[in-house]
Formats: sequence, C-alpha cells, structure tokens
Amino acid sequence: MRLPRLVRSTPFRLTLLFLALFAAAATAFLGYIYIATAGEVDRRADAEITREMESLEAAYRQGGVNALNQTLVERAIGERPFLYYFADKTGKRITGSIEESPIDGFTGTGPTWRSFTLTETDLDGATVRRSARGVQERLAGGEILFVGADVAESQGYVMKIVRALWGAGALVIILGLAGGVLISRNVSRSMQGLVDVVNAVRAGDLHARAKVRGTRDEYDELAEGLNDMLDRIERLMGGLRHAGDAIAHDLRSPLTRLRARMEVALIDAENGKGDPVAALETALSDADGVLKTFNAVLAIARLQAAGQAPDQKPFEASDLATDMAELYEFSCEDKGLDFKAEITPALSLRGNREFIAQALANLLDNAIKYTPEGGAIMLRLRRRSSGELEFSVTDTGPGVPEEDRARVVQRFVRLENSRSEPGAGLGLSLVQAVAASHGGRLELAEGPGEYNGMGPGLRVALVLPRAE
Repeated sequence: MRLPRLVRSTPFRLTLLFLALFAAAATAFLGYIYIATAGEVDRRADAEITREMESLEAAYRQGGVNALNQTLVERAIGERPFLYYFADKTGKRITGSIEESPIDGFTGTGPTWRSFTLTETDLDGATVRRSARGVQERLAGGEILFVGADVAESQGYVMKIVRALWGAGALVIILGLAGGVLISRNVSRSMQGLVDVVNAVRAGDLHARAKVRGTRDEYDELAEGLNDMLDRIERLMGGLRHAGDAIAHDLRSPLTRLRARMEVALIDAENGKGDPVAALETALSDADGVLKTFNAVLAIARLQAAGQAPDQKPFEASDLATDMAELYEFSCEDKGLDFKAEITPALSLRGNREFIAQALANLLDNAIKYTPEGGAIMLRLRRRSSGELEFSVTDTGPGVPEEDRARVVQRFVRLENSRSEPGAGLGLSLVQAVAASHGGRLELAEGPGEYNGMGPGLRVALVLPRAE
C-alpha cells in the first residue's frame, strides 16, 4: 500500500523524527521528575516518622511502658497522621491505631523500614487501599514499637503532577504533528512549484519560470537561481538557433562563390582557357575563410561550455603585448597607418596565453581593417587602480555607435558599415568569450575623436583580473 504523498515528504519525516526525539527526551525528563519527586516524598515521610519515633522513645525512657502506652493512646485519638503499633516482648499487642504490625519476620536487630498497603473500609463499606510507610524497632526493655504514616495523599499529588506533565507532553506532540503537517504542506506546495517548472522545461517549454514569493528565504533563492539558470539556457538556445541561421546565411555566399569559381574553372579547363592554378588558389582562399569561421565558432563554444579557459598559467603580459606590437606594426605600415604601443613593463597575468593572444589579434585585426589609410592605432597595456590589467586597442576608424555596442559583441552581428569588409562577425564575440572565461570583461568606448578628418574611432579594452 502506497503512503500518501504528504506522509512521504521529507519535511513530514523530519517532523516525525523531531517529535520522536522530543518524546524520548520528554519521557526521560518525566521519569527523572517522578523519581526525584517520589524520592523527596519518601524522604520527607521518613524524616517525620523518624522524629515521631524519637519522640516516643524519649517518653519510654522517661516513664517506661506505662508512659509510652499513655502517649500512644493520646496521639492515636488525636489528629496526628501516624500509625502506631505497640507490643510486649512476646509480640502481644498492647495498644496502637492498627491491629497488627505490617512488618513480618522482624528480627529486632535494628530499625526495619517497610512500605506497605493499608487496607481500610469507608463509610459505604467499600474497601480502600492506601499506600503507607513505617519503621519498627525493639525498645530497651524488649518491647516492639512501630510508627508509620499514610503517604497516599503525597503520592497522589506526585501522580497528579506526572499526569499533568504527560498531558502537556501529549498536547505538545499533537500540536507538533499538526504543525508538521502544515509546514510539510507549505514546503510541498513550494517544492511542487519548482517541480512543475522542471517538468515544463523537460517537456520543452523554456519560458516556464518559478514563482518568487518575495519572502527572501531559501526557496526564493532557489527559485531565483533556477530562473537565472533557465534565462541563461534560453539565451544559449536562442544563440544556438541564431548561430545556426547566421552560419547558414553567412556561409552560403562564400560556399556559393567557391562552387561557382570551381565550376567556371572546370569549364575553362575543358575549353583550354583560364588559369587552373589561379582558380585553385582562389578556391583555397575561400575554403580558408570558411574554416576560419568554423574555428572561431568552435573556440567560442569551447570557452562558453567550459565556463573558464583551460590550462591557465602565470605568464608575462608585458612580453605578450610587446610581441603583438612587433607583429602588427608592419601590417599597419603596409596600410599606411600610424602605430604606437604603450606597454607597462613587468606585468604578470594568469590565464591561457594562446586564447588571450588570439583575442588581442582579433582586436588589432579589426582596428587595421576598419581604420582608413592615414589613421592611427594604439596598443596599450596598463594596470588600473583596481589592480586589474587592461589591454586596450584604440583606432581612428568610424567607431561603433553607443546603441550598437552591446549588440556588436554577439556572434555573427555585423553593422551596416562593415558589410563591405570580409569577415563573419565573430571577432569581438571571441574576445568577449575569452574575457568571460578569464573572469574579466570587454569594454567598448569612443576613441580619440576626430583625427585628420576621421573618427570618432573606437577604444576596445580587454580587462582581466590581476594575478594572485
């Protein structure tokens, strides 16, 4: 038989566990109270019986049997709450409030204590049993004296206390169980909302989101974390769909052009015209462009999937910047661009040197590609006041409008003024992925402004955390 879902829930089981622990602790506590209280009742009764026995022994020492007998008669008919039994040397009863001693097998070697049940008959003729306790001693003349006390009232008071505590414990358990049910329902309701969202996402609904109640508890934190994760998954899935569409769109033209050139080269070769070698070189160049696009997409996917760049090691960032400056200085000269580098020496960085070098190469390639002849490019490496390292490339090209700067770092996004230039719109996307995989960021800002009639230019900064 399958238990109800509420009973099978973890909060309800935890409630039962805590209630069981509480019940065990309460039982031990009540047992201690009972033992301590009952012991205190016995100790007080024993103390009173002992004082009464000492008082009677004093009367016996002063006046003998007759004085003790008279004292017992007076006290028996009085209101003293004691039981008396007085017998001679042979055990024959002399006087007392009870007919016989409740202590059997008395040896007379010392005080003998005994707890017993006192049987009485009430006014209605019913038999009443009451708890009693007493001590019996042999006096100096050989007589036997027993003094006892009725402790039923005191023990009844103790039992009342115990029953009250048991009742309170039972009430606490009942209330705790009821509270556990309510808490379990609330928790199950909150968890069910999260489970419904997970099931909806598993069914393909990426728009499902968990409800945030606004209580700022751990369930709200879990719901917010789940929603953030789903937002990221939705963005990634959207990016994948966009990337597939963009790849199909951007690669269709070079692939079509490649096929057309190869077809023309084949026709020319059949007719004995054209240069087959030149046709193959052109086709090879087109194929390299396609492979470059795929490699860039693959690199971005690797970085985003891993979450952080692999094989990160400490290296000299200043040396890397110097190598990049020496490599691209000649490319700038070939295009007629003024190139400068400001590199702070002895700056260290922890990361993947190859990925960071590729990111800098993309920034410098873009700067050279979009800066007109006669413009200027500057590569800079410095440490910010925050301790972060900043690689920046500044050019005097047309720049990027502020409203497009957040969009231009996305994959396959190309602005209208760059459609005439070769490329697939993956350069800044790769730089953004490199920055994120190193715990850094990519910043785009306006360049130096107007420069020889050109500008306003663009300043792209790759900001990376300092090495620990």
